[in-house]
Amino acid sequence: MSLFQVASRRLVSPVSRALKPPSAKKQKLCLEMARPSSNMADFREVFAKAKHIAIITGAGVSAESGVPTFRGAGGFWRKWQAQELATPGAFARNPSRVWEFYHYRREVMLSKHPNPAHIAIAECEKRLSKQGRSVVVITQNIDELHRKAGSKHLLEIHGSLFKTRCTNCGNVTANYKSPICPALAGKGAPDPDVEDASIPVEQLPQCEEDGCNGLLRPHVVWFGETLDPDVLTEVEKELDMCDLCLVVGTSSVVYPAAMFAPQVSARGVPVAEFNTEATPATDKFRFHFSGPCGTTLPPALARHHSEIIA
Repeated sequence: MSLFQVASRRLVSPVSRALKPPSAKKQKLCLEMARPSSNMADFREVFAKAKHIAIITGAGVSAESGVPTFRGAGGFWRKWQAQELATPGAFARNPSRVWEFYHYRREVMLSKHPNPAHIAIAECEKRLSKQGRSVVVITQNIDELHRKAGSKHLLEIHGSLFKTRCTNCGNVTANYKSPICPALAGKGAPDPDVEDASIPVEQLPQCEEDGCNGLLRPHVVWFGETLDPDVLTEVEKELDMCDLCLVVGTSSVVYPAAMFAPQVSARGVPVAEFNTEATPATDKFRFHFSGPCGTTLPPALARHHSEIIA
């Protein structure tokens, strides 16, 4: 069965129908047993044996680097939230405003650096690769901090701030220009009293493929758009292979990423959640470590005493 198929099956035997409901004491015991563990030593034993580790990351892993999320209370750019700007319709109506928003985000990210969580993940991947083991990072983040930290095996399911896609020819390319085009220099201030720059379309980022000159857009997945099926195929392959899964800094409410780890856990694969608080998926996992990812993750991924490095 595909990892992304949603299936619900209930097998009820005639015998089970005749059984009395468990006592309140037994129910309480079962609930306690089902709670995820916060025992780091136990997690480390599982980690030491894992051959293929999948690490799913969300906004929480970058928050400690000072990356604004533009989601939730106070998450406004000027008078808009990301949900009002990061849509195909918003770009069609006002590409200048949307590009100001993304230009601001790009410029902010150029000043940000990976935090200890990003670095721990990258160092773990590098170290385990020398042991014939592997680490894949499946991230919802578009900030490229995992890449900047040194992660190599990286699947960016929502795209990247530093890639563009042509609305005419479809060409996708990396783009680290600052500013991305001359007309956006000094633009994008987030203050609510700043007026839109109203930059003409022909002065916004343009495709540099021979003879194209089409309008570029950020190569990110906007609200109302579907994830790249090729990337999802890669994600499914990696999650099918993994024998340990970490969920780091994600609220587990944004789909389809929210269903990745629960479906891995349903196969009996250990899942460890690292987050500042519990999430709707916490009770489905074997481990939960509460606190800032930059504090909890480095000791979890540090070299285990049983590791042999050639």
